[in-house]
Amino acid sequence: MRSRVLAAGAAALAVALAACTVPSPVSPVPAAQSPAQSPAQSSVPSSVPSSSDLLRPSDRPVTLRSDPRSLSVTYALRGERRTLDDFLTRTRANGFLVLDDRRIVYERYQGADRETRFQSWSLAKSFTSAAIGIALGEGRIRSIDDPVTRYLPELQGSGYDGVSIRNLLRMSSGIEWNERHDVPRMQVAARRGLSLRSMAARQVRGWEPGSRFEYTSMNSFVLARVVTEATGMPYHRYVEEKIWKAAGMEATAWLDDDLGYCCYYATDRDFARFGLLYLHGGLSQGRQVVPPSWAEESTRPSASFNPQYGLHWWLGGGGQDDFMAAGFGGQYIYVSPAHGVVIVKSSFARATTSDAERDEALAVFRAVAAEVARTR
Repeated sequence: MRSRVLAAGAAALAVALAACTVPSPVSPVPAAQSPAQSPAQSSVPSSVPSSSDLLRPSDRPVTLRSDPRSLSVTYALRGERRTLDDFLTRTRANGFLVLDDRRIVYERYQGADRETRFQSWSLAKSFTSAAIGIALGEGRIRSIDDPVTRYLPELQGSGYDGVSIRNLLRMSSGIEWNERHDVPRMQVAARRGLSLRSMAARQVRGWEPGSRFEYTSMNSFVLARVVTEATGMPYHRYVEEKIWKAAGMEATAWLDDDLGYCCYYATDRDFARFGLLYLHGGLSQGRQVVPPSWAEESTRPSASFNPQYGLHWWLGGGGQDDFMAAGFGGQYIYVSPAHGVVIVKSSFARATTSDAERDEALAVFRAVAAEVARTR
């Protein structure tokens, strides 16, 4: 189920990119500042869409200490022994970063560097989950079992009418949606500045909410709207204050509108800091950024109909407690609580991520995490 719906979403976004007239957001985005500039003073790189919003970094970023280590990683897949280098080359990884807690034990770039801003694609959905959890902890959201129309009355009479926030988070909203066919329309509309709010209000009910899993990017957009209305702050401003700065991000990032389902532009080190936040149960530098109960709940199975999905996080499964954010083209933030390891993989590739590659990625990440723990 996990692989099938992600592959469908990736294919849909590939179609959407072909239809867009703006610069491709998959292109490498170099750092915007010279050594003399502070991140907050930098300008938007030309390959980031002009509608993007600035996410300013923390005044006290989380320190990641470089501590390179020789990792001899092999793994078994379908009866074959393979190596980490083989995987990174074959999947066209442009960035690959491994943290042993706050120590960078492996960092590799191809056609990029540590200052490159990578396009997140659906990694953004896990950031949206964090924003919902923080708003819940602040009492801005009363309960995730509230109907979404409590916060967005504009959706009354639509397919979202009466649907709980929980069912949006676990991708069980019940709206009639086909990720492969509907995401291209959604993405093109967003790029052209058309109203996704109107598009959300036109969605119709297709099946009983909470009865099955259906990967739906529109759900994540609606959740971003909930954050905006519940907190009284635009989604990107809330993310900047409550996550980007609070969790100790080091560099400026950009967010392409308040979409909620995609399009953060950030360095791999800052994506890794987000993984590190969840490795520590929502805690960063002694500050509880994400409520610990939310960090726990959102990274555990959310429904019997899909035990490999939490609340906008993918789960490793198989009796292990690992989890990851995953995005189009092979973008990952992987967290292994058992081994104390965070892994980030980024790619500029536009090719659809295959089911086999995704399953292999999980096998690789688990092998890397185990090797880091073994050589500690």
